[in-house]
Amino acid sequence: MPARDTIELIVLSTTPVGENALVVHTLSREWGRRGFLVPSARKAGTARFLPLNILEAQVVENPKSELWSLRNITPRDALSGIRDNIHKNTMSLFLAEVLLRTLKEGTCEEGLFEWCVGSILTLNALEADFYNYHIRFLVDFAGALGFRPTLQDVAPFAGEQLERLRPFVEGRFEECMLLPLSGENRNALCEALLKYLSYHTDSNIHVRSLQVLRELYR
Repeated sequence: MPARDTIELIVLSTTPVGENALVVHTLSREWGRRGFLVPSARKAGTARFLPLNILEAQVVENPKSELWSLRNITPRDALSGIRDNIHKNTMSLFLAEVLLRTLKEGTCEEGLFEWCVGSILTLNALEADFYNYHIRFLVDFAGALGFRPTLQDVAPFAGEQLERLRPFVEGRFEECMLLPLSGENRNALCEALLKYLSYHTDSNIHVRSLQVLRELYR
C-alpha cells in the first residue's frame, strides 16, 4: 500500500481496537478531521497520542477501506509546558474534546489547522495567568470557523454572564488572561459559549471533560 509524504496531525482522541491497535482521531491540514488506524500503538505505549499532541507521520492508504493507517510517527513538539502542569493538562483534554465534538468527520476549514497549532503552542508557552485561556479559546475557535461572535451574538446564550463575556469577545488576549474570575464564573462562561457553538454548528456539543474543569475550578 502506498505511503504519502510526512504530514502533521493534531491528536483529538483515541479509540481502542482489538488488543493493540488504536484509531487515532486527528485534525490535519491535508485531511481535516479524520481517524487513522495505528496497528501497534498500545503495545508501544500511548503517550504519543495524548490529546492535543502534534505529530508527524506518514499516511498509508488502504484501497480496500476508508480507514487508512499511520506509520513512522514522531512527536513534533514536546509540550512539556502542558503535560507538567495539572491545570493546563486538564484544560488540554477539554480543548481537544471541544474540537472533536464540534468538527465533523471530513471537516477541512482553511487555516483551521494552523490556528489550532498556534493555540496549542500558546497554551504550552504560558507560564502564568492561563486560567482563563479555555474561555478565550472558545471565542477564537468560533472565529476560526467563520462566525466570531459579537456581544450581541452571544447575548441569547449568556444570561447574567453577558458583561463577564464582554472582555473575552471585545478585549485583547492579554487583558482576558488577567481577569479575576471565580471557578463558578469560568464554568458558566464556558457553558454559554458552548451553547453558542452548538447553535452555529447545528450540533449538540456535549463535552464530558467540562465536568473535570468544574471540579478543578471550584
